[in-house]
Amino acid sequence: MSQPDDGVASLLEYVMITGILLVLLVVVLATVNTMFMEGPADTLKYHAYTDIGNGVSVRIVDLYVIAPPMGGVTTWFDLPDDVAGQWYSARITAKGTAQAIAVGQESQKDALINLAGIAATMGVRGYTTGSSITNITYNSRGV
Repeated sequence: MSQPDDGVASLLEYVMITGILLVLLVVVLATVNTMFMEGPADTLKYHAYTDIGNGVSVRIVDLYVIAPPMGGVTTWFDLPDDVAGQWYSARITAKGTAQAIAVGQESQKDALINLAGIAATMGVRGYTTGSSITNITYNSRGV
């Protein structure tokens, strides 16, 4: 035979399990955006920034290799307009004789790509975004 307390115990058990599951659901919902959306998007952006920086670095070094001793050379190239739906910039940074290309957003971690081979012999400077055609100009006079 059932006791009058059995109904209360079943109701209490149901309320406790439902409460625990709701707390668990709230915790999962709070972390799912970070784990499954932002983390992979940040990884994608970092690798895209690295690829863009490597492309710019290769173009700069290639231009330096074919540059004439007297005169100048200009080349144009196109960068992606955005990365993961957000703008970015590519900047030449310098620390002493070491130069690197920093690609990313100012508010986030940048991808740094060294300018291999020419940093000690030639000063490189510049800034660009992916919103238009970019040019690289070499002038033997240093202008």
